[in-house]
Amino acid sequence: MKLLEANKLDGNPLPGRIIYKAAGRGSPIESGAMTVAFGRYSGEYGPMSPHRHAEECVYILESKGGRVRYGSTPDCSEATRELAAGMLLHFPENEWHVFEYDEGGHIDAMFIYGQVDNIRPEEKV
Repeated sequence: MKLLEANKLDGNPLPGRIIYKAAGRGSPIESGAMTVAFGRYSGEYGPMSPHRHAEECVYILESKGGRVRYGSTPDCSEATRELAAGMLLHFPENEWHVFEYDEGGHIDAMFIYGQVDNIRPEEKV
């Protein structure tokens, strides 16, 4: 068994969030089968753009004025959902989504997806 503490992971700032990879390719726990990471979504990291990728589950650890917009088009205009701690979100493959928050707000989350090639655009290197 391997064990790590989320608050001791190195962060990777991206537009709209900072990501702390725990398991997956190039992560402290190397895995070719899955990715597990933590993220903080807040205005400190600028705006987040709508995006889509592989099927994903996101567990909301904390939300202060946070919400998600999602849908089948890049404007994510089909639905908006206010977020609260304890929610588990499931995004089917290629469903557009974006996390947003009120001024001074944030969302802390853990996300999990199978190790695939259809990942977020900024991770394609």
